[in-house]
Amino acid sequence: MEATATTAKNEVKTWGGGNEPLDASYGKLMMWFFIVSDALTFSGFLAAYGFSRFKFIETWPNADEVFTHFPFMHGVPAPMYYVALMTFILIFSSVTMVLAVDAGHHLNKAKVTFYLFLTIIGGLIFVGSQAWEWSNFIKGEYGAIETKGGSLLQIVDDHGNRVKLEDFAVQLPEAREQLTRSKGKWFMDEPTLSTFSVTEVQAAFAAHPELRVRTEVNYKEGSSAKNDPTVDHKLMETAEHKHKAILTREASEKMMANAHMVVEGANLKRNEYGNRLFADFFFFITGFHGFHVFSGVIINIIIFFNVLLGTYEKRRSYEMIEKVGLYWHFVDLVWVFVFTVFYLV
Repeated sequence: MEATATTAKNEVKTWGGGNEPLDASYGKLMMWFFIVSDALTFSGFLAAYGFSRFKFIETWPNADEVFTHFPFMHGVPAPMYYVALMTFILIFSSVTMVLAVDAGHHLNKAKVTFYLFLTIIGGLIFVGSQAWEWSNFIKGEYGAIETKGGSLLQIVDDHGNRVKLEDFAVQLPEAREQLTRSKGKWFMDEPTLSTFSVTEVQAAFAAHPELRVRTEVNYKEGSSAKNDPTVDHKLMETAEHKHKAILTREASEKMMANAHMVVEGANLKRNEYGNRLFADFFFFITGFHGFHVFSGVIINIIIFFNVLLGTYEKRRSYEMIEKVGLYWHFVDLVWVFVFTVFYLV
């Protein structure tokens, strides 16, 4: 009977709320539950991205051709440099968060304030950088042509280098006005008109015999371009980027005759970089992660003001810094996977 009573007493002590599982408080445990569930969500997104990329590998854009911008260096090709800088800033903010948590363990209010402030600055820089990157991605740089069959055509010169539409196309006087709800029939409207019409690009292309068409097909990914007589193999050998199929002048003219739409930049329907799913995943995955970073910055700002007010000093515990630190480290770790899968691989 005593053993039974003892066992029952111990059970009450163990499961009645007196003990903390894994020596973690309720708040930390709930944060870990959230992190695990959110990690599964990101894993599903990245798995879907990997599946789509593998399925459409022949037309998938190359990240080092897409993300080439760097602030205050317009026109200077800097593939992946700014994305790498963003990654470094976010990882460094994780280091400052570690220092803030350590200072909290020592009840050092001044250091907690300083390192948490640096963490907030790092997060703001990263979110601002993502917004700048989105702006360039949406705006585009070179422009492209979409055919009636849905193929994407990019323009290159006789050295295989990309050429902007604005560098050779000329606007004709008969360019029509965009249809808006106030000026159109039956109050209809349409997407924003491109800078140049299909007719203008076709006419300008015909007037520049040195230009060629580069398709979205990847030359090095087992495509049929190696045995295709319409591909200019000599030009591709001298081109800076050798993974896209460049057509001969004759084949280029035939493809341009089937032009249907001028594509500038990227959106959820089409993009000038290649397969439209690439833009969909870019907006969704980086946007979802950016929302997490922005939320973390807001939470850190709230915690920062609580530190200044001495809230945790009065409690003699900076556990809240540790809990928000777990979230911040998770966000940083997720970006490492996003950066690796989306930008590097």
